[in-house]
Parts: sequence; C-alpha cells; structure tokens
Amino acid sequence: MALSVLTLRGLQVPLLAVMLLGGCVGKASQVIRQRSIAAALGPTGLFPWRLRRPIMIVMCMVEFGLGLGLLATAGRFGPGLPATAARGGTALFFLIAIGTLYEVRQRRPEAGCGCFGELSDAPIGLRTIGRAAFLCVAAVAAVGAAPLRMPSSSGQAALWLGVLALELAFIAALSPEIAEIGVRLGYSEPCELRRLPVTRTMATLRSSSQWRRYAKQVTGDGPVDVWREGCWRFVVFDGVVRGRAAVIVFAVYLQPRKPPIRVAVLDEATDEVLSGAV
Repeated sequence: MALSVLTLRGLQVPLLAVMLLGGCVGKASQVIRQRSIAAALGPTGLFPWRLRRPIMIVMCMVEFGLGLGLLATAGRFGPGLPATAARGGTALFFLIAIGTLYEVRQRRPEAGCGCFGELSDAPIGLRTIGRAAFLCVAAVAAVGAAPLRMPSSSGQAALWLGVLALELAFIAALSPEIAEIGVRLGYSEPCELRRLPVTRTMATLRSSSQWRRYAKQVTGDGPVDVWREGCWRFVVFDGVVRGRAAVIVFAVYLQPRKPPIRVAVLDEATDEVLSGAV
C-alpha cells in the first residue's frame, strides 16, 4: 500500500506537536522543581538577566500555543488559513531556533540548549542544530498538506506508525537528551566526572534560599570568579557587609537536583570570616 506524498506531509503535524508540547512540559517541570523560571535558561542566557524571565515565558507560551494549534488544525475542522498559520508559525519558530542555537554555540559553548528542560544540559553540538533543521523542514513540508483522517485499514495504520517510528528514531539519533535519560535509568557517573554547565549552576544558585539571604549584600551584576574543585563549583561575588567590603563565596554541589549549597563571607581586606552576617 503506497503512502502518498500528501499523507506523509500530513503526518508531520502530530510529530511536530509532540516535540513542541514536550519541550514546553520539560521546561515547565524544571521550573516547578527548582522553583525558579531562571532554571530553564537555554538560549535566554544570551540576554541580560532582567530579560531572561520574560523571554522564557514568551518562548514557552509560543511552544504551547503552536503545539495546540497544530493539533487543533490537523483534522477536517481546521483546514485553510488556520492550519497554514500554525504550520508556517512552527516553521518560523524552528528556523529562528537554528540561528539561536548556532549563536549560543559560538558565544557560550558550555551552555545547553534547554530544549527539554534539565535533560538538555549537554553543550550544543551539530546534532542539536541538525534536529532543529529537520523539524523546520518537516514544518515547511506540512504547509498545505491535506487534513489527517483515520486510516482506512489496519495495514494503512501500521504503515503510518512505521513512518512515524522511523522519524522518531532519526530525531532520537540527533538528540543528546537520550544519553542523559540512559544515565538516569541506569549508570550514575561519579560526581567528579559529572558535566553541568555554569549556566545551570547559576540558575540553581539564584533560586536558592542561600542566594535570597545574601542577594542584597552582593554588588555587581555577575560573579567575579567561578571555578570547580572536584564535586563542587565555587562562585565568588563582591559585596558589602556591615559597611565593609566583602567577598561572598557560594559553593554549589554538582548534582542535577536539589544540590547542597554552602556560603562563606570574608572581609576583603583582612580575610576575616563574616559568615552569618545579615
């Protein structure tokens, strides 16, 4: 039983919807677990800190809206302009994603894409960009495709499922998140070898109670030094405590979820420990 070109193009719609809604859910679940919208930074790390929150909100809303729009216009009730708008908007979204991912890879090579929340911490590579390009092509192909209908036979249904399975396998091959899922289901690497981007550490720190306690004493927009020793990443800020110039050092344990965080406050001139000062 032959699979027509129009049917193949139409099958891209549910595939794209699943990817968009999955990305939205992944980001939202990370934000809920870490109680901070800054946790799902991804490409928003290119922007000043004050703009990251609204940009992240807009990005999640766009993903959610496009995903629902694709599903709502996939059948015979949504042909014409609504379907074209949803599919064209999806193509534009992934086209912008290609450029953004490339820019992040050039300017922040240690940062993950954040496409699926905390699963997307691996540095952006050609596979991640290639996945966005594939989805962009799929969205372009879906524009003008006939509405999806229920398969007319079990053979046709099996053929459709086979095509979708092949496409999903190809997307999986382009997805570094699959390796992270495998690690979580089985082998757990030693913390000394664990790779967590600095952006993830900063997001975790800024959403913590330790940061809220000392944030008003921190001066400057960002850390003056960041380094790693074994299982800990140290982040140093200039600050003012009791009218004295101070150095505020945060130590963040390198684990994906709820890492312990320690704080030391030192007088900048004398190295006197001021930890616990408010």
